[in-house]
Amino acid sequence: MNRKALHCLFSGFFFFALLSCGNQERVSKEVFDEVKESMEVKKVNESDLINKAMEWGESISQEAQQQLISTLQKAITEKGVPGAVEFCQAEALPILKEVSDKYQVKVRRVSNDYRNPQDQPKEFESGLLSAYEYNVENDLDSRPNIQKLNQGTELLFTKAIMIPSTLCLNCHGDAETDISPETMDKIKSLYPEDKAIGHKVGDLRGMWSILMPTKEVIKQL
Repeated sequence: MNRKALHCLFSGFFFFALLSCGNQERVSKEVFDEVKESMEVKKVNESDLINKAMEWGESISQEAQQQLISTLQKAITEKGVPGAVEFCQAEALPILKEVSDKYQVKVRRVSNDYRNPQDQPKEFESGLLSAYEYNVENDLDSRPNIQKLNQGTELLFTKAIMIPSTLCLNCHGDAETDISPETMDKIKSLYPEDKAIGHKVGDLRGMWSILMPTKEVIKQL
């Protein structure tokens, strides 16, 4: 990772500001002008925008997490841990899409230690995930972060996902001591490229990635 990228990544973890290291893809003049006009009409300054994006991202990620946990616990109660692995394959992404559609954002869980290949980080997420990994490895604080993308027409909220309890180790722990043979067989059959085992409580599991159109954030102000 080059020096510019590192500066952008680690600066974002210690203060909430719009940084110039975001995705620089071109956007249409119509979209750009619409966001600019919305900010001018509401007289929104960047500080207010960032604070609202941070608040909204926290709320959306918590809602998504609660939905995933409650439905997962129900699946474990009804079908056991192997059945819960099947649930995750079939239902986790649709739940996140439901939350995404509700708020007109894009909600993802991304990880380098992915189970579902669809959870691999995209290019604009990869550097931020690496920064969280660095912080955890070096006992540094990993705060939620906001980045500006596409000339400011989108804001990216990210937040570290940690392994919270031993319950998670039934699917993500040590293959010999934490995961039952039946569950391990189910994981191997559904996810041949699985990278999501070998974790302990407190480990970094990945990060929340919530891509928010700036105009939708402005509506929350």
